[in-house]
Amino acid sequence: MSELYTCAQIADRYHVKTLTVWDWIRKQKLHAKKIGKQYLISNEDIKDFEKEAT
Repeated sequence: MSELYTCAQIADRYHVKTLTVWDWIRKQKLHAKKIGKQYLISNEDIKDFEKEAT
């Protein structure tokens, strides 16, 4: 199983606000798993997001 990251961790990684990460998820640019009230993003989802951004 791959490591999971929070929206705050992804925001820090890309130097954006957490709201921007939520917007990416809402627009389905970044796939995430919702567990409870929190979105978690896997390594595979991050790699896919980076491929599509280039």
